[in-house]
Formats: sequence, structure tokens, C-alpha cells
Amino acid sequence: MTHEFNLRVLPEEAYNEQSIISYLAREKSLQANAIRIIKRSIDARQRTIYVNLTLRAYVDEQPEELEYTPIVYRDVSDCPEVIIVGAGPGGLFAALRLIELGCRPVVVERGKDVHERKKDIACIRVNQIVNPESNYSFGEGGAGTFSDGKLYTRSKKRGNCEKILNVFVQHGASPNILVDAHPHIGTDKLPRVIENMRNTILRCGGEVHFQSKMTSILIEKKHVTGIEVESNGHHSTISAQAVILATGHSARDVYRWLAQNNVHIEAKGLAVGVRLEHPALLIDQIQYHNRQGRGKWLPAAEYSLVQQVDGRGVYSFCMCPGGFVVPAASGPQQIVVNGMSPSNRGGKWSNSGMVVELHPEDLPSDTSHDDPLCMMYFQEELERQSWLQGNQKQTAPAQRMTDFVNGRLSADLNPSSYAPGLIASPLHFWLPKFVSDRLRQAFRIWGKQKRGFLTSDATVIGVESRTSSPVRIVRNNETLQHITIQGLFPCGEGAGYAGGIVSAGIDGERCAEAAADYLTK
Repeated sequence: MTHEFNLRVLPEEAYNEQSIISYLAREKSLQANAIRIIKRSIDARQRTIYVNLTLRAYVDEQPEELEYTPIVYRDVSDCPEVIIVGAGPGGLFAALRLIELGCRPVVVERGKDVHERKKDIACIRVNQIVNPESNYSFGEGGAGTFSDGKLYTRSKKRGNCEKILNVFVQHGASPNILVDAHPHIGTDKLPRVIENMRNTILRCGGEVHFQSKMTSILIEKKHVTGIEVESNGHHSTISAQAVILATGHSARDVYRWLAQNNVHIEAKGLAVGVRLEHPALLIDQIQYHNRQGRGKWLPAAEYSLVQQVDGRGVYSFCMCPGGFVVPAASGPQQIVVNGMSPSNRGGKWSNSGMVVELHPEDLPSDTSHDDPLCMMYFQEELERQSWLQGNQKQTAPAQRMTDFVNGRLSADLNPSSYAPGLIASPLHFWLPKFVSDRLRQAFRIWGKQKRGFLTSDATVIGVESRTSSPVRIVRNNETLQHITIQGLFPCGEGAGYAGGIVSAGIDGERCAEAAADYLTK
């Protein structure tokens, strides 16, 4: 017999199965021999921290063997082909969904596989050399592989979030992601999961090509016929009647090609700012209302902050508890910072993007606002200015948080997780005024709301500029095809239709369904 309960318990009870069984016996007079947690969330609104649990208790029986719903992937070796450009979450989930639907995915990825990619990422960190085809943005798994692996999304209306999480668990992720309110795989474990997804694609008869960069889309009479690819200096053509374009938000050469070839795109709003790094203990103390921090049972604390300032949103983005600030440039003369956390979130620092919402009309008056690439040009110039301030290396410009707010150059800087190193720079001065002024005002407000948050022990690091795509590749809302080109399916974050691993995965599945439907008509 099984019983379901919603419980509100202390942390020391919530993370220990035997303690929960004892609680059920004491409070519910139920002698359970096993339990399974269905949902778990932390309520830290009051001084006493509680954990909310939805659980299933088993009396005289055992839980189901599997904690997830397995998907059967069949052989598609002789099935119709669909080209997928990009092996990020949008592309990988599109490929797996195509297999479910009886289509053969051919995945083309400009970067390297996860193992080789690690070497190039280490080279950025140690030698400050960026490989423009293999970095934090390009390569197997996309930008999400080495940026924490957070799986929380607010895009519930876009599709089945649970399906995405189930696929991850089937390929090696911890079943805890099915339980936690803010699921997270960890940058140390996600590469193995991504590799397992690739192996499923290959085992079922699909193809995955690394170090293969799409150089053009082949179009005849407004219908896609395939793509041209460059690999190791050689050019070739891959033919197909359907192409899912899932290149990620940093493939600026693709945006330029689309604009030059009159493929309809438009400028899209984005958010830019800085990465803010605090000591992890301080964030734990603030969020858990306890000088001792998180203690033995609680995870590293998260926060989510939003504030309207002068008609634009200022908010935290990609918060990484117990994590690291990383160099995320994808080309020369760029400084871009991002954050990541290992699965245990046990680092000495916690960081978050702190960004300001921008629209094309917010750009300077001398900008050509009708140019669909105007937001991308703004991104590029901001990253170039950061590179110049960083001594033309991957050394990032930085400032103590209080100095940034008060408009002072920092005489010295805090220790930091950012491996290439920091250099003192007046970010309050050289960041665009409509960005820096809003950030400074929001920091003052949050400092009043959360005692200790606005502190000289925190560091502002520039720049956080890759929050989303600066371009939208316009598509039909019903068929998901480009509005004028049949068989072209703009997909995921790079096309302007997603904002993170889960939402990109959902969009990948939707595009796969649309492509399969297109091929069968």
C-alpha cells in the first residue's frame, strides 16, 4: 500500500530517509518501510528554515525500480534525414526526439567533443588563449555544458519540462533533478551525460560530426536543400529537405550570413551587465538568516533578485552558489564572464550575473536601429572595451562592489575564483551609463533589503553580455519554419526562442516534431 504526503520538516529530517520514516511513524502513525521523495523545496523566508516535501510512503511493499520514465529509442538508419546544426541542448534534444519520431538526425557541430573541448577551455584559463571554434560557447553540449547545468525554467507553457529532465536522468543525471525545485546537474557531471546522449544518437543510426562548421544554408526556390560545411579545411555539402538551426547565441558568423543573404531576422532585446561575486559563506548567512551559514544539511544558498529601475528590469541571472567565475569569450579581443558550479556547490565563492534589460531603442542615437544586427554590434563593442580594460588579455576588469556603487576606482581587489586574474578598473565609468547607473541603483536597493549584500567583500567583474541571443530568426508560430524559407527550423536560444538548457531542450523537441511533420506531408 502507498500513501502520499505533503510535509514541512526541518532540514536535518528532510535529507535523511530514516528520519522521515520516523517522522511518519511519530506524526502520522504510519509504519512505512520505504519512501520516495517526489518534490522538494526549501522555504527560507523566516528565521527557521523548513523543507517542503511531497513524498510517497510504502507500507509492506517496495518503490518502483526506476525513478524515471524510460524512452525507447529505435534504429533509424534507413529513415528520412534531418540536418541539425549545433550540438547544444536544442540540437541534442531535437536529435533524440527525431529518433522517437522515426527520422534520422545528422548533427553538425563546429566545436569539439566534450573531452577535447575541456583542453581548450583549460587553455583559456591557464594560457589566456581562446580557440574561436572550441570554447565555453562552441562544442558538444553548447554553452550549458560548462556553465553549471542549471535546469530550472519558468517556461512551463512551452512544453514538457518533466520530459527533458527524464531524458537527462535516463542518460546518467542524478534522479534528484526530478525532485528538487531548482534542479542542477553540475558542470563536473554534465559532460558525461551529454556524451551518453551522443552515444544514443549514434547507436540508433544517427550521425554526429564534430569540428564541422556550417558555412552556408543551401536554398532553392525558398526551400532548404541542405548545407555547406567546412571541416579541417575541406568543404562539402550535406543534402536534406529539413534543417534545424540550433547554433546557440554566440554564432555571430551565422547571423552575419543570414543578414547578408536576406534571410529575415530582427534585432532582439537582451540584458547586459556584470558578474557579481560574494564569499559563499556570506550569501549563506544572508539567505539562511544564520551567522553559521548553511550548516550540515542545507545546500549552498541561492538568491533571485529583480528590480525595476528607470523603466527597465535589473535582475540576477544564472546564480551559481559555491561556484566559479569563468572566461567565456568565443573569439579574439573579447572579455566575457560567466559562472558555473560543480555538483556539490562547495566552492568558497558564490556568483551571479547582474544585468540590465535593454531594447534596441535604448542604444545610442547614432546607432542604426533598423539594422537587425545592431544589438550584436553593441555586444561586440562592449566585450572589446572590456578586453581593452583587461590589459588585452583574458584578465577581467573588476571593482569592489562598494567602489562601483560609489564611483571610485578600487585600490585593491578581493581574492576571486576567476582563474585568469582580475585587474582594477572603473567599471562605473566606462560601462554604458544607462547600464551602470541602473546597476548601481539596484545594488543600493538590494543592500537595504538584504543586510550585508552591498559590501566591499564582493567583487563586480566585467562583462556579462551573453545572457541571450541579440537576434531573432523569425519563424511561423504554428509550423516553426522560417517565415519565408520552407524546411528551415530556427531553434533554441540562438534563434531567439529559448533561455537556458531546459527551454532550449523543449524548443528542440518542438522543432523536431515540426520537421518530422514537414517531411511526411
